[in-house]
Amino acid sequence: MVSTWIAIAIPTLLAFLVWSSKHTALIQETLTANVDESGAESKEDSNEANLRQPYDVFLVLDVEGTCQRGSSFDYPNEIIEFPVCLMKWKNDKERRELVVVDEFRSFVKPLWRPNLSKFCEELTGITQSQVDRAPSFPEVLNSVFHFLVKNGVLEEASGEALLRFAWCSDGPYDIRDFVVKTCFISKVTMPKWLRRDVLDVHKLVTDWHITQNFRGRKMKALLAPNHPKRPSLNIASQLRVLGLPAFEGRQHSGIDVGFVFNNPRYMSALLHFLFILQDARNIARIVAECALRDIYLRPNTAINPYRRWNWMAKSGEVVLEPWQSIIAL
Repeated sequence: MVSTWIAIAIPTLLAFLVWSSKHTALIQETLTANVDESGAESKEDSNEANLRQPYDVFLVLDVEGTCQRGSSFDYPNEIIEFPVCLMKWKNDKERRELVVVDEFRSFVKPLWRPNLSKFCEELTGITQSQVDRAPSFPEVLNSVFHFLVKNGVLEEASGEALLRFAWCSDGPYDIRDFVVKTCFISKVTMPKWLRRDVLDVHKLVTDWHITQNFRGRKMKALLAPNHPKRPSLNIASQLRVLGLPAFEGRQHSGIDVGFVFNNPRYMSALLHFLFILQDARNIARIVAECALRDIYLRPNTAINPYRRWNWMAKSGEVVLEPWQSIIAL
């Protein structure tokens, strides 16, 4: 009798213990889930947003540089204006809406060719007197650094990034070419915070436009950067394909327009200020619209701070070929 009871009781007890352990774990999981339900859901949403758009800050840059009629992008351009629009997420957890929270702008005094060509003045609207009074490029870089520190992007003592940020420009040239050239001419090391990720907005929007309008092999072919029939969208065209209002020009001015129109010197300076800063602001509008459309804002431009052009001498000087010297006059 005892042996029969034991034979029945032991399997029953083992089965109960297995059942109990499984349900205890299930109950604990349920209780934990109930306790952390609201916090976990919020954290999950935030993590999803961070995966979709991992960058905290976008720095929209649109520089102007010295130039000569007939010169190419191999010319020793020096930056003569440095404007930045700093964008952050309106709601950091959702990461859908980007807004401009601050702006920086400064003229820059060129070093190698301090006198602007007539062509450069006409093309950029920047006058000789404006660059004559401007700080040097190293001084402007220092001002940009403190602008980023003020906005919580960089740590002042170490210069390390406090937030994940990317530079944005219309085309790859602003940092990849102009900044690298100007650092060489000014004999300064390119700061670490300028060597970071770069988003070419022109390429981003063009690629998106192609994927929306073409399929299959045609789409794949047009996505190649050097395809002869690849669309080339300037800022106005990018605004148009994204369904945004036309290029915004002369607005946001607190100066008496009547006074300005009667004073050509002030009019020239005002128009230049508005148009140049508006370039960066319109690029910022494009970046914001891309975010709203859930377009992944990812870097697509490589930066080589040690890139060298044939006019860069080992001594750190600019040495032009004879034909280049004629253009530079």
